[in-house]
Amino acid sequence: QVRLQEHGGGAVQPGGSLRLSCEATGTTDSIDYLGWFRQRPGTERGRVAGISRNGRNTQYLESVIGRFTISQDTAKNTVFLQMTSLKPEDTAVYYCVAGPSWVEFLRGGASIFGQGTQVTVSS
Repeated sequence: QVRLQEHGGGAVQPGGSLRLSCEATGTTDSIDYLGWFRQRPGTERGRVAGISRNGRNTQYLESVIGRFTISQDTAKNTVFLQMTSLKPEDTAVYYCVAGPSWVEFLRGGASIFGQGTQVTVSS
């Protein structure tokens, strides 16, 4: 069983930056990717960014390209999401995700979710 624990989040003004991190524990050898989903108020949870465990593949939601960067420390089973130039529409609960197949993430799904961390962008 894999467990995910997010850290970071909080409140920031538009144009500001935040860094999220997520540590995976448990049977991490079963993980083929780590990533982030978010759920904005009144919307469904959706994909933001993902990275395959071998580091060869990344994918981003179009609206965050050039502003968000996903990275990982495989030795520590930790994934990071560096968010810059934040906008009010980035306000959401951000969930760390993982799963056994990168294809799953490409198709918009995820097997394992963390509890989520709130990001609020407001002046």
